Amino acid sequence: MQVLRTPDDRFVDLPGFDFRPHYLHVPDGEGSELRVHYIDEGQDSAPPILLLHGEPSWCYLYRKMIGPIVDAGFRAVAPDLVGFGRSDKPASQKDYTYQRHVDWMRAVLDQLDLTRITLVCQDWGGLIGLRLLADQPERFDRVVVANTGLPTGDHPMSDAFLAWREYSRTIPEFHVGGIVRGACVTPLSNAVVAAYDAPFPDDTYKAGARIFPSLVPIAPDDPAAQANRDAWQALARFQKPFLTAFSDEDPITRGGEMVFRKMVPGARHCPHTTIKGGGHFLQEDQGGQLARVVIDFMRM
Repeated sequence: MQVLRTPDDRFVDLPGFDFRPHYLHVPDGEGSELRVHYIDEGQDSAPPILLLHGEPSWCYLYRKMIGPIVDAGFRAVAPDLVGFGRSDKPASQKDYTYQRHVDWMRAVLDQLDLTRITLVCQDWGGLIGLRLLADQPERFDRVVVANTGLPTGDHPMSDAFLAWREYSRTIPEFHVGGIVRGACVTPLSNAVVAAYDAPFPDDTYKAGARIFPSLVPIAPDDPAAQANRDAWQALARFQKPFLTAFSDEDPITRGGEMVFRKMVPGARHCPHTTIKGGGHFLQEDQGGQLARVVIDFMRM
């Protein structure tokens, strides 16, 4: 497996992002290891909030939420998925599978020995995070899902998602920062757009970002379909608090919160909310508002 590592100087003086980097190593699935980056702020003994990003962002997406979470007395842990941020980036699209992403993040939880976790997940952060929860529900105390899902390939995907999948496969210039900007409803400065581009010096670093949409199960016989069906069975037994906080202006996941509210027992008596003024990347558009929702949920 050929692995690329973004030079550290790409991450100097990013706006609003002065968190100290942390690293650990996880098995790559081929007998070697990959370096995974994560932010870890707050007291080690404080209740941990696991912040999982999606595609094609990185933990920079949570920068507006980490400070308020820590100030409220909690611990904020925000990993970069393999292929994103300061984490290592396998250079071939064939090196990435849905299961490998789950395994890599499970290894992170194991090494950090995280328990009593509050999971906050968006986009692919949910597709991975909810699989982790299904595999080890005893690790988790509560969940906040935002603009995400857990598809099994048994139901049609939205036209918006299918268009995005085709775009990621075929567009000659996969401009990560521009993609994030286009999926927000508030203006992003050029410096913030450049921060989302920082992990990817050129297209050779973007194999993981490009292939991610193609790893979503869209047919019943997809390699990940059965594992996600099994995860839904686990979610159907999950009694702990489970909150939906989708945004009001995301064409990709709009309405997806209703499935969780119906299927997950722990969702039945939670104060579900809609984040106003948020696009797909609601942490960017309304990070402060989402942080307040999470903090209030923790204090229930």
